[in-house]
Amino acid sequence: MTTNGKLLNYVNGQWTRSSASDYANVMNPATNQALTTVPMSPGGEVDAAVQKAQEAYVGWRHTPVGDRIQPLFKLKQLLEDNLDAFGRVITEECGKTYAESVAEMRRGIENVEVACGAPILMQGYNNEDIARGIDEHMFRQPLGVVAAITPFNFPGMIPLWFLPYAVATGNCFILKPSEKVPMSSQLLFELIDQAGFPAGVLQLINGGKETVDALLDHPGIRAISFVGSTPVAKYVYSRATANGKRAQCQGGAKNPVVIMPDADMESATRIVADSAWGCAGQRCLALSVAVTVGEAKNEFTEMLADAATSRKVGYGLAEGAEMGPVITSESKARIEKIIGQAGGEGANVLVDGRNKQVGGYEDGYFVFPTILDNVNPNGEIAKTEIFGPVLSMMHANTVEDALAIVNNRAYGNMACIFTSDGNTARQFRYGADAGNVGINIGVAAPMAYFPFSGWNESFFGDLHAQSRHGVEFYTQTKVVVERWPREWSRKF
Repeated sequence: MTTNGKLLNYVNGQWTRSSASDYANVMNPATNQALTTVPMSPGGEVDAAVQKAQEAYVGWRHTPVGDRIQPLFKLKQLLEDNLDAFGRVITEECGKTYAESVAEMRRGIENVEVACGAPILMQGYNNEDIARGIDEHMFRQPLGVVAAITPFNFPGMIPLWFLPYAVATGNCFILKPSEKVPMSSQLLFELIDQAGFPAGVLQLINGGKETVDALLDHPGIRAISFVGSTPVAKYVYSRATANGKRAQCQGGAKNPVVIMPDADMESATRIVADSAWGCAGQRCLALSVAVTVGEAKNEFTEMLADAATSRKVGYGLAEGAEMGPVITSESKARIEKIIGQAGGEGANVLVDGRNKQVGGYEDGYFVFPTILDNVNPNGEIAKTEIFGPVLSMMHANTVEDALAIVNNRAYGNMACIFTSDGNTARQFRYGADAGNVGINIGVAAPMAYFPFSGWNESFFGDLHAQSRHGVEFYTQTKVVVERWPREWSRKF
């Protein structure tokens, strides 16, 4: 998968060296050491991959769906057999703990399993005798060549939000992973190479913005899937749709949780801490705002502060590590700058994770768990996606006040509540302006047989990733109305 320390692309069933003149270092965020280099593939290489995909599509589209899923069954077992390898690769290039990396791959494998149900999921429907002697049918057919542009924070799982559904429904698929974490995709495609897919059905192109733009502009690509920040999601969505493509673009988030006085405080504290600081806060479903209601304020705040200061931060492969570094030195500097701005908006830095080091990894990009208390709900920090291990705390008198804070934001990825009262939970579930809602849950990540929802500035498009939404996104409907007059039938 590498030549002279340079990662390769995977095109038409072969590992190929890019003609790129520009390469970027892939850094281990815990050590600040380069792991390998990744090519910034030029647009011409995207065109070559699309041409091979179009050639492969002719045969793949005509392959029975029951045969198309057979390599996915093999891929599922290969992923299972290589969980340890994925855990180590993801930890090395992404920084999360080994346990978090393995858990990520488990959720990815779920999507492969669900996509193996494509023979049922992509079924159409029909009616006999819509008029006398006339029948009508609806079929789902593949689009052609599709592509996905995936982020750094879940390098193993998120490609599997898209890839299995695309190929199971008869499309050919091109992956452009984040240039920050391309090694996980290299391992994925090593297994794809073993799974038995025909050449050209699945391809990997590394690169940066030029590569992305080439995918968005290429007339041979019918659909684009994307996960990343909201500004880039808007860019990808607008450029892809302007070029006549389908697009599903997951953006940023600022996920709130409401803590009611009747909540189980011990359980709520543990779950909120895991959500806010797991994966160093670098996940689109991380809780980043905690709103206490009434008497919950003092007890929950004190318990959460204890959880923050006792969390073990370290190298993800080290025994006992509960949280790793953020992805880059630039991310570390940006997060620490935002923490420093909290006082200017009237907030109190209750637990400060800045300027701390991990023994033996002094050059790593570590930001420790941080709590900002009394954050102004209308301030910039309340609106900004920090994407780091920083939890902002706000306080309300009633659940209605808390729900108003929850809905006072541009994003709509997730909202959670902790309570022991069913009526309060229903009120929250009904009124929260979010696509994923958790009741006594800190990460409301849908199972693979449900769509990964998201509203407002957190998602651009109509059909989300995973499950039936994935199948519908990667297929187009064809309606056939047919009549066989009796006098014609007699001729045959």
